Amino acid sequence: MLIWKLYYTFLFIIGLTVGEIKNKGWWKNEVFYQVFPRSFMDSNGDGIGDLNGIISKLDHFVDSGITAIWMSPIYSSPMIDSGYDITNFRDVDQIFGTIHDFEKLVQKAKKLGIKIIMDFVPNHTSIKHKWFVKSVNNIGKYKDYYIWHKGRENNTKPPNNWIGVFGGPAWTYNKKRNLWYYHQFDYRQPDLNYRNYKVEIEMKKILHFWLRKGIDGFRIDAVPNLFENDDLLDEPLSNLKGYVDGEYRYHDHIYTTHDSRDYEIVARWRKILDEWANYHNQEEKIVMTEVYTLSFKAVMKYYNYGSHVPFNFDFIISINETLNARQYKNVITRWIANLPSDKSANWVTSNHDTGRSASVDPIRPNIRLILSLILPGISCVYYGDEIGMENNFNITWEQTQDPQACRTDPKTYQKVSRDFSRTPFQWDDTMNAGFSKARKTWLPVHKNYKILNLKNQKFEPESHFKLFKTLVALKKSSETLKSGSLITDTLNNDKVLVVSRQSSNESIVFIVNFSDDVSQNVNLNKYLPGAVRATVIISSVGSNIRWGTSIKVPDVELPPSIMLLLTSITVEST
Repeated sequence: MLIWKLYYTFLFIIGLTVGEIKNKGWWKNEVFYQVFPRSFMDSNGDGIGDLNGIISKLDHFVDSGITAIWMSPIYSSPMIDSGYDITNFRDVDQIFGTIHDFEKLVQKAKKLGIKIIMDFVPNHTSIKHKWFVKSVNNIGKYKDYYIWHKGRENNTKPPNNWIGVFGGPAWTYNKKRNLWYYHQFDYRQPDLNYRNYKVEIEMKKILHFWLRKGIDGFRIDAVPNLFENDDLLDEPLSNLKGYVDGEYRYHDHIYTTHDSRDYEIVARWRKILDEWANYHNQEEKIVMTEVYTLSFKAVMKYYNYGSHVPFNFDFIISINETLNARQYKNVITRWIANLPSDKSANWVTSNHDTGRSASVDPIRPNIRLILSLILPGISCVYYGDEIGMENNFNITWEQTQDPQACRTDPKTYQKVSRDFSRTPFQWDDTMNAGFSKARKTWLPVHKNYKILNLKNQKFEPESHFKLFKTLVALKKSSETLKSGSLITDTLNNDKVLVVSRQSSNESIVFIVNFSDDVSQNVNLNKYLPGAVRATVIISSVGSNIRWGTSIKVPDVELPPSIMLLLTSITVEST
């Protein structure tokens, strides 16, 4: 009997130790490509991108050198907010295809060496989700799956002064329950109640569901909005200029964002992913967190609570329209200086909530893209960045889809609309830029597609796409970009930005002229030590400086608005 007990004890111990998280840190020098499924490729001619469309274009990622994509939501949804209002977390919306199509996408992507990251949207559901329907009807455990409260003034006014991200009160009255429910975003996106442990259990099951499908991690949406102050205290005014009552930034959101419990639940979700990978002997599953905030410390804190990639939106948030070298230097220096020693930096170019990077500085459209690919750590790019797609400001009020813009009016919708950066990918110069055979696409294609498209750029000697492809390959192959030192500097009274990466035998230097009308002469001896001449890896698309040419290091003449990426090899003396 004792022998059998020892035997089973041995098997139990082996079972505990056999698991292993494989390939830890595979993501540390990765280029993550965001796919917005509605706008990537339409396979069935309904004017909306879908999963089979993505499958049909997997070769584009192979050609580009992309080995990891994260997809905006594909869950079942009424599509009030482009799929961020979910009715079923365990199914694919019919406009995108089926769960079988998703399984096929994962299978084919893995064969090509491409990892798939899902967009996980835990903060809220659709009002049409069965949980909310049951909550409205006060049924069993579901009555507390959402945040319900009595209002003020005999229940005729919202419980407090909280404002939703899209503007207006963050509370909506429900006649059936005679209570107000809370929603950080649109009123059709009620917030889940994570004070109820049963909600967290539901989310764990959802994570497991998609992990079983073979995905490689999650980008977690709206992380700072998961918990709110339990006492429902009124939020103070922000005193920011230019905002009026009812607009989100009119208040300082000290009670509705960055609750300590937001961090703790992310840590628990990270633990779920680690345990899954360990138990199944799989590669590490990545956690990426979306944190839009002006609070730098609030973002950095997520590194200590399980997020591999707390998205760095500093290029988007902290660079204003003045666009100078000092701003870029400060953004880069601040992130690197505050980065925990064992963590990886990341750099986001643009996304579905912001303007396209090429439209922020049309004179230097690739600046964010280049920086994200040469700076230490992870690059996060948005579909279309690789060809320099621009915002489509020709979307009319009648064509507008974004609920944030639809809350406004024909005169002001353009100030808040996110549709401009969500238009269909421009594959070629055929109808609808090759995106769809439909007579009408869900958002109109940019009118510049006849000239600005992937097919054209593949045949041009120097193009946005060839620049992107060159830098992705360099990022993956260059030890200097992987682990070399970093120097950031400004020259000529902040007219020139210098970003230098150096290793024992190579230097790679990026220089940008922020003057739009005056050439700048710079001496690069400090940044290319020991070199007399340097080779141009890439230059601004359309410049007269040919890629692959050689220039003198001590006296580089940088024409107005031009960007150069240079390299030199140090030959050791014998």
